Amino acid sequence: MPEALTVVSVSAELSPWFKVGGLADVAHALPVALAARGHKVIGVAPRHRALDIAWDTGRTARFTLFGHEHEVSYFHATIDGVERVFVDHPALRRGGIYGDDNGAYGDSLFRYALFCRAAMEAPAAIGQPLPEDGAGTVFLAHDWHAALVPLYLSARYRAHGLRRHARSILAIHNMAHQGTFPMEVLGGLDLEHRWASTLEMGGALNMLKGGIVAADRVVTVSPRYAWEIRGPEAGFGLDGVLRMRGPVVQGILNGLDTREWDPANDPHQPAAFDARDLSGKALCKAALQQDLGLEVDPGRPLVGFVGRLDAQKGVDLFLRTLPWLRQQGAQVVMLGSGDPRLEEATRQAQDPTMRAVTAFSAALAHRITAASDLFVVPSRFEPCGLTQMQAMRYGTVPVVAATGGLVDSVRPYDPYAQSGTGWLFHPGSAEDLVMALGNALYTWVHWPDSFREIQRRGMEADWSWEQPAAQYEQMMQQALDSGPWA
Repeated sequence: MPEALTVVSVSAELSPWFKVGGLADVAHALPVALAARGHKVIGVAPRHRALDIAWDTGRTARFTLFGHEHEVSYFHATIDGVERVFVDHPALRRGGIYGDDNGAYGDSLFRYALFCRAAMEAPAAIGQPLPEDGAGTVFLAHDWHAALVPLYLSARYRAHGLRRHARSILAIHNMAHQGTFPMEVLGGLDLEHRWASTLEMGGALNMLKGGIVAADRVVTVSPRYAWEIRGPEAGFGLDGVLRMRGPVVQGILNGLDTREWDPANDPHQPAAFDARDLSGKALCKAALQQDLGLEVDPGRPLVGFVGRLDAQKGVDLFLRTLPWLRQQGAQVVMLGSGDPRLEEATRQAQDPTMRAVTAFSAALAHRITAASDLFVVPSRFEPCGLTQMQAMRYGTVPVVAATGGLVDSVRPYDPYAQSGTGWLFHPGSAEDLVMALGNALYTWVHWPDSFREIQRRGMEADWSWEQPAAQYEQMMQQALDSGPWA
């Protein structure tokens, strides 16, 4: 058993309390998996709103940013073996996590700079201070909102002889979101000017770039995505920086919280089932058809989609396939919110064979996943994706774009070898999506035994966090065994 580490996981989101996307799920489940492996894990998130689960520690800390001193307080709870710390400050308590109906908050840089500074003192705030030299400590910073953690570790601690043996890892969940701000606000970050080159990209401050350069290790949420972002199409301008850091960049495929996503024990679905007995899945399908006003017919294939309604997710591509799906006799259920234009287009596409819910409901997401025969993930790019894993765990066969973590998690069906767990198609091509759906529907109709085996293989795969947590553990130990990068 590896030596126990102290891991400080820093994230702007945390499921189930503060969630926009898959980042929240990872920030919840990965620390739990690491704690189960014997490590001391402290998960830090902003206190976006009051929570009954966490108590006020009574401890505060003060930090100078943007010319003023700011006081934060800390709330604490121990949940599933993880010390959860919520940083409280008026700027962090907002109706939305990143913005409101008027767009992103104008003080986002201040909010997350303050959060990063506060997160690094969170262990002391709960009475568990880190060793002065940081021995055995790893800071795991998620996405650009936490990307200043590696810089502050170097500039505010190592530079003053503190936490010299602590290491930092930047986890990239989506390269499209980088946190860019005007260069003239650099002085507000409480960093010496020599750090300007670390943060500068294209004449602006780029938080994600700063984290990539300053971190001791960089990890993405799938091996395929780690390869893709080193090229111009997926690198969003930072591919050169990632190639420079190439030897310490790796991808680890996310896992699932298999307690939450368990078809044999899911309070949201009307009937239980497992890989040995799928009869309950048919009951789930009939119940969803009835509740949504679709014809209750087990002989009609049900195609599901759950996700954000935006261009990245390829929703427009899927909408273009609906006339063809109607011709095949399929029913379609879509759940998601996002771009108002795509929300309206999705609602307008409804007819007796298609239902759309343009709001998010965790319960309905579970029910659609359990009831559907096929599950479409048409993303133009997808760092990891969780819905395709959830679908396979529930015996719902995925049809996914061949990009990012979708490639790492869905094995293409081979009818001759009788192997594979789904169908893949070329990203961005509605025509290729139709072809993949056609092959999937043909198999569902004409080769039900083969389709059943595809379902079984997906359900029996290990989608838990056990293996990914072991890989994170190995990466952290390697970082600790090596010298600091910056």
